[in-house]
Amino acid sequence: MKKTLLIFLMVLSQMAFSQSDCPTAITVCGNSGISYTPSGPGTILEDLGGCLTDDENFSVWYTFTIATAGTLTFTINPNVFEDDYDFGVYGPNKTCGTLGAPIRCNFSGLDGPTGLSLAVTHPAVNGQYSGYMNVLPGETYYLVIDNYSNSPNGFSLNWGGTATLASPFNDPSLITNPFIAPGLPNANPSAPNEVVVCSNPATFDFTTLTNGIINGNTNFTVAYHLNTNDLLTGNSPIVTPITVNTTSTYYYSITYNDPTNPNNPINKCKQTGSFKFKDGTITGTDATLTECNDNNTGTAVFDLTTANVIADPTVTKKYYPSMFDLTAGTNQITNPYQYTSGGGSVYVLLTSQYGCTDIAEIKLNFFPVVVVTEATLRSCFIEANPSTALFNLTVATVNTQAGTTKTYYPSATDAVNQTNQITNPTTYIAPNGVVYVRVQNTNGCYTVAKITLVVISPVYSSVLVDKTICIEDRTTLDAGPGFAGYEWSTGATTQSISNVGVGTYWVKLKTGDCIAKQEVKVYPSEQPVISSVYIENDGIAVIVTGGNPSYQYSLDNVNWQDSNQFSNVTRGDHTIYVKDAYDCEPIQVDFIVPNLINVITPNGDGVNDVIDYSALAGKQNLVLTIFDRYGVKVGVADKSTGFKWDGTTAGKKVPTGTYWYSVTWVENDKKNTPFKFSGWVMVKNRE
Repeated sequence: MKKTLLIFLMVLSQMAFSQSDCPTAITVCGNSGISYTPSGPGTILEDLGGCLTDDENFSVWYTFTIATAGTLTFTINPNVFEDDYDFGVYGPNKTCGTLGAPIRCNFSGLDGPTGLSLAVTHPAVNGQYSGYMNVLPGETYYLVIDNYSNSPNGFSLNWGGTATLASPFNDPSLITNPFIAPGLPNANPSAPNEVVVCSNPATFDFTTLTNGIINGNTNFTVAYHLNTNDLLTGNSPIVTPITVNTTSTYYYSITYNDPTNPNNPINKCKQTGSFKFKDGTITGTDATLTECNDNNTGTAVFDLTTANVIADPTVTKKYYPSMFDLTAGTNQITNPYQYTSGGGSVYVLLTSQYGCTDIAEIKLNFFPVVVVTEATLRSCFIEANPSTALFNLTVATVNTQAGTTKTYYPSATDAVNQTNQITNPTTYIAPNGVVYVRVQNTNGCYTVAKITLVVISPVYSSVLVDKTICIEDRTTLDAGPGFAGYEWSTGATTQSISNVGVGTYWVKLKTGDCIAKQEVKVYPSEQPVISSVYIENDGIAVIVTGGNPSYQYSLDNVNWQDSNQFSNVTRGDHTIYVKDAYDCEPIQVDFIVPNLINVITPNGDGVNDVIDYSALAGKQNLVLTIFDRYGVKVGVADKSTGFKWDGTTAGKKVPTGTYWYSVTWVENDKKNTPFKFSGWVMVKNRE
């Protein structure tokens, strides 16, 4: 595209000017081909020199600068083969007044192509062709092409070789970004791009296109023109905004300006283009949205994007709560899909993909509200969980409008958000509290009503309480008056039942429509336990636990005493009886008071040599332990010693003296009652 634009400019330039003089030579930019039809010798008859000894005929002058070193050739092809074209090359780096003789020249007098050829080495000449040139970067040359035939037919010129000619438009050090033609591609690929304007006709500032065309490249300028003559001459550039239309074609040219060399030949290079204007006007349509004043909050949530304000899907929309905000660009509605409003209007700024805008108004209205009232439901408690009841929520009258549907939720928030819906509203089990019903009409509008749930608590007898009796006794259970009906576990339907023993009973008590089942227990009294018996000399002490103090004690189950101690108890077998405050059948424990042994003389004569309690060997855990007067254990008699002690400790006789001992055992009864018998013994040892 860039090369096409450049060639277009050069062809038009040569048609519009007399470029037949050296000072007005056409600058060749890049290795672009050239087409031209010279029509005269110009106003200055230069001294061509070399092989061009005659004056100029139909001539044209070119100048070019080398960009990269290498070989340079060109071919001049007459449009009519019989035309005789000659040429001369001057330089390098000469001026028009000091050109001197041409460094390459051809005046063959032959018809057809001529030029510089790689097949010919200078200074040889091969018919129409002269030898190629070796050129270096920065060298500037002049080329004159003369139509010796003076015919009205033109020629074409094409470059060859490895060298390249200077141009700002193919120099990567000057162009870091591609130039961008303004506007959008035309529907007709052969027609110019189209720049969108938002009205027709429109006032347009052409300079707004410049930055986009240049695309960040430096030292380039853009000029705009109304016709091709002005484009080529540079005359009458458009410098202020003008009124444009969508039928005319407009033109622009890109020019490089060397900041270090204003006379640089490439400053004369131009890249041109054209464009037209396209009407991008858009028109918005006012719309109305109607939503629900949900739950009578006075507001609704509107999806503003559903308002049909324009049919073009490429148009972008920005929403504002007021025209003032739209004009100022403030308080934009950032979530138009869920806009909460109390009604009124919002305003939409419509912007097309080309930047054209319009404004539409969206009116926000409400549907009629759903009217509800609060309700209360009462239900009897559930026996398995008396703090709850079974409710049928659907019988609560909260709305009488036709065409509504109801859904039930545990909280007002759930009802609004439609989360955690109660899926069993006809069999809803709950304690005292509230639930919420969302009443919704055919428009999708809803209001939330509260249903208060009241659990009718069970009414129990305050006089019917658990009892404790002796296990052999009987008693009466009385539920008390004030109930509409009674039903006992025994089958009785009276207020009380008699002659009941130890056990668990229940009675169903009716109050209104609710029935409370109350359980009552008749417990057997806890029997006391004789935990241990201490025997010392002729006295005993009985230790009792459990039961219901205070206790009574007896050794004959006839005579009873409050004290747990008995004295003057004879040696031999006895029974101890105990009963507690319930005065039930007494418990009893058999025990034995052993014979007392107070003196032993362990001298081996077989008389009183040991303490012997082997008579108690049938008792459990029988142990005899002996202590000195300081409480130091000096001997033990158990099963391993036959329950005998011979007055020694660690195999040595203990000193003569008085010692204390205790005998402990566990009685062979159901309670395994522990016993302890204490006494003293005189040990007489002689060496």
